[in-house]
Amino acid sequence: YELKKIIPMLFMFGLISLNYSLLRNAKDAQLITSAGAEVIPFIKVWGVLPGSIIFMLFFAKMSNAFEQRKLFFYSLVPFLAFFAIFSFVLYPLRDSIHPIALCDYLEGILPSSMMFLKSFIGMFRYWTFSLFYIMAELWGSVALSLLFWSFANEITKISEAKRFYSLFGIGANIALVAVKPIGSFISQAGLHLTEETEQWGVSLIYLGIIVTISTVAIMMIHEWIHRNVLTDERFYDPNAEKKAKKSKPKMTMGESIKFLFSSKYLFLVAAIVLAYNISINLIEVSWKNQVRLLYPTKAEYYDFISNYSLYLGVTTIIMMLFVAGNVMRRFGWTVGALCTPFILLVSGAGFFAFIIFSDTFAPLCEILGMTPLFLAVMFGTVQNIMSKSCKYSLFDPTKEMAYIPLDSESKTKGKAAIDVVGARLGKAGGAVVQQVLLVFGTLSEITIPIAIILFGIIGGWLVSVKSLGKLFNSLTKEK
Repeated sequence: YELKKIIPMLFMFGLISLNYSLLRNAKDAQLITSAGAEVIPFIKVWGVLPGSIIFMLFFAKMSNAFEQRKLFFYSLVPFLAFFAIFSFVLYPLRDSIHPIALCDYLEGILPSSMMFLKSFIGMFRYWTFSLFYIMAELWGSVALSLLFWSFANEITKISEAKRFYSLFGIGANIALVAVKPIGSFISQAGLHLTEETEQWGVSLIYLGIIVTISTVAIMMIHEWIHRNVLTDERFYDPNAEKKAKKSKPKMTMGESIKFLFSSKYLFLVAAIVLAYNISINLIEVSWKNQVRLLYPTKAEYYDFISNYSLYLGVTTIIMMLFVAGNVMRRFGWTVGALCTPFILLVSGAGFFAFIIFSDTFAPLCEILGMTPLFLAVMFGTVQNIMSKSCKYSLFDPTKEMAYIPLDSESKTKGKAAIDVVGARLGKAGGAVVQQVLLVFGTLSEITIPIAIILFGIIGGWLVSVKSLGKLFNSLTKEK
């Protein structure tokens, strides 16, 4: 009988993840091939982070004004509108609204000692692409991390979560497998045209249609669950939820932020979210720079990333079916949460070792008949698949389980602050590190200091998980 609850949640998570994967691949293909990978650290700090803060304030205000049912709907409408407008209006008008001539002039007068500021100019030159990048990033934070998991935490008991949460993730990774055929269709949709920009314009139209249909389906499933699942007492007790909400008054945004940093439990949850996002960002930008060099056009880049999504989805499904559930059942929450930083530490060490000691691997490239660039891209792809599959199968479920023992107010406001601002602040933290280091050289030249910083952050992550594990077990026993 539990399939009545599991299957629609699995489909909802799958569609949210499908949109996220398609948008993530498109934002990278569009911006990186136009402005270069060096612009990514800058847009994360000066675009994504402010956007996250604005949305958090908007979400907190709406959460006081609307019930969860309407809050979910109103939070998705801006995304639905933007991606449709971008595909059908902004991109076709790009030549008229992008300040190309002004940016060429600014680059011409820029002193050689300040060439790192070209990334700011690149963001401005392609401002619609930058806005698309920001909204695609926010979709991951808002729809994937905040809306879905807040809803799941509200309607799921701890006893159910240990069995259900890994299964929910299977829906997301089936979607990753589907990204490959859909991504290939999108990237090849305009190949009959001669101009690359026009080819990409056709691809964006199909992308906009798919994202719109998928988002509407997400809203419909959410409404169906409210009508057919949350009215079934086997799954949900609305009276108990009302009592829980009455037991604690609503907090303002300032009180919510203050509560976040005054609560050791929420502070540790924020610490592991920050650590993950800083760590993955430090590695990912270097990898994407290599991918751009190997696949310079938007269609080629998008097709490669679609292949990457396929392999990531298959690997994650295997992890969820045969590894994640068994680890958490047999060894508990703490061991499950420690797996992700450990895997990231090992795979990250291997990736940076290959980049730093690339000359040592030159004979291997000759034997395999591959260029060093191709081998670097493939090695980085394997590293990303390992770390991301561990993130989806173990990091996300354990992080979301950590919210369950908390009261309703802590779940809503604390989770909004951690998932939207915390996740973006983590990526911004990694981006700030890269911005500072880029003053002294290119991405390839700052590899060693990035690696040292990465391993220090992962060390703090491991310590935070162990401390949070003790508090989680204590709260669970009290519950």
